[in-house]
Amino acid sequence: MSATSATVGPRRPPVVAVVTLLTAVLTVLLIAFAWPAARSEPRDVPLAVAGPQAAVGQVSAALEQAMPGGFAIEPVADRAAAVQAIEDRDVYGAIVLDQAAPEVLTASAAGPVVSQLLTQVAGRLAAQNPAAAPKVTDVVPLPAEDPRGAGLAAGALPLVLGGILAAAALTNFAKAGATRVFGAIGFAVAGSLALAAVLQFWLGSLEGSYWANAAVIATSIAAISVTLLGLEWLIGTAGLGLGAAVMMLLGNPLSGLTSAPEMLPSGWGALGQFLPPGAAGTALRSVSFFDGAGAGQPLLVLGGWLVLGLVLCGLGAARGRRVVQARQPGSPVTV
Repeated sequence: MSATSATVGPRRPPVVAVVTLLTAVLTVLLIAFAWPAARSEPRDVPLAVAGPQAAVGQVSAALEQAMPGGFAIEPVADRAAAVQAIEDRDVYGAIVLDQAAPEVLTASAAGPVVSQLLTQVAGRLAAQNPAAAPKVTDVVPLPAEDPRGAGLAAGALPLVLGGILAAAALTNFAKAGATRVFGAIGFAVAGSLALAAVLQFWLGSLEGSYWANAAVIATSIAAISVTLLGLEWLIGTAGLGLGAAVMMLLGNPLSGLTSAPEMLPSGWGALGQFLPPGAAGTALRSVSFFDGAGAGQPLLVLGGWLVLGLVLCGLGAARGRRVVQARQPGSPVTV
């Protein structure tokens, strides 16, 4: 072997290929995070309207003309029924067509962007009939310490990153698969207690039971981290990378936590609710501000991801045992 050949290291990809790959990654990141926000507009946002049937029809037609496809109108009997529908998370708000006291009901805790949109609707109604301008009532408001919901919206990214980083760290530092799973669950519990404490007691972004809020966060982190551990166990590093990409590039921007799922491009908002970040955001809003109303489906989604992750871990363990047995002396050779 010559001296020249001995000093030659591993062949590196050309700079053009590296630059092309980095450009593609940057473009994907921009599309993933900017596209849902840039295309945000109301799409079949559930809205209750209380009043005489003829008046409800007129308002529905006016809203459809102003914002085609923006609202899904649900007629209700009266103001009390409208408030109940909001508190049950069946609708985001309501219009009460009372000649003596017209009113627009909002729920900023369900989504401040939709609440602002309904406030604009109230302004349009007032412009059309200044003599009977509706008042705006926030039925389920956000906490006074965080009236814009900034803390809850910002908490989505640490939640996703926590699950990804936990899976990556445990994969590198824990050899036994069972240790990784128990480590992920332990981290989910500890991390949820810390995140819930910051959001509720320091930032004032959450209300309700601290333990219930922490339980939702713990389930969310565990669902992400255990699923990624299972993918890595079964497929390898590619599985971990694929799972992390889905959670970060799809789950986070499609969660609807900064606005509402109905504000995202058609179909994508619904998809986001079947991924852990979106389910976690909806469940956390329901548990924190609505006494658990509307939390059933998102909690089932989170539980489903957690079970999927455990199943993947089990399949990975079974695959590992087969590989070990195949390497043992005297094992039958398969072709």
